[in-house]
Amino acid sequence: MTNRHLVEGDFLTQIEKVAASDIDMLILREKDLTEAAYTELAKQVLAVCRKQKKLCILHTYPDAARSLHADGIHFPLPVLLAYKNEHGNPKVEEFGEIGTSVHSVEEAMQAVEAGATYLTAGHVFLTDCKKGVPARGLEFLAQVCQAVEIPVYAIGGIGEENATSCIQAGAAGVCMMSALMQG
Repeated sequence: MTNRHLVEGDFLTQIEKVAASDIDMLILREKDLTEAAYTELAKQVLAVCRKQKKLCILHTYPDAARSLHADGIHFPLPVLLAYKNEHGNPKVEEFGEIGTSVHSVEEAMQAVEAGATYLTAGHVFLTDCKKGVPARGLEFLAQVCQAVEIPVYAIGGIGEENATSCIQAGAAGVCMMSALMQG
C-alpha cells in the first residue's frame, strides 16, 4: 500500500523503485485526495505498474478503477457495504480483484458476503500508522484466515523480520507500507 506522505523524495520515483522490486501488486491508497486528484495520480501509477508488469489496485473510487481499467479496487469496508446496498455486490468482471480491510472475523465474513475476493487484515503488529492502538496479533490473523476461503493479506507493522510469521499464521501474503515507501 502506498502513502506518499512517507516518501522523502519524489513519489513517482519511489513507485518506480517499488514496482521494479519483487512485489506482486501495489494498492494505491491515498485517502486524502479528492477523486479527481486521485484519478490523475492513478493514471501515472498505473503506467509505472504496467511497465513493470505488476498489478495495481486502486482504492475507494470505483469510477476511477473502471475508467482506468485498473486490476482491481480496494474499498474501505463501509464503502464496500454501501456499494453493495446501492448497486449489489461489485462484480469481478467489472473490477477484477475486489478487496477490503478488516479488523475482526465478523468484518471478514461481512466482506466475503459483500463480494470481496481478498482481504487485508490488521493491524497485526504495532505500527506508526496506528499510533497508540494495540496490535491485534498473529492469533487474530490466524482466526481471520481460518474463517474465510479467500486470500487474506496481513497488514500493519510488517517488515522482513516478521513477514514469515504472518504466512505461518495462514496469510496468503503481506502488505508493507512504511518499509516500501521509506526504502
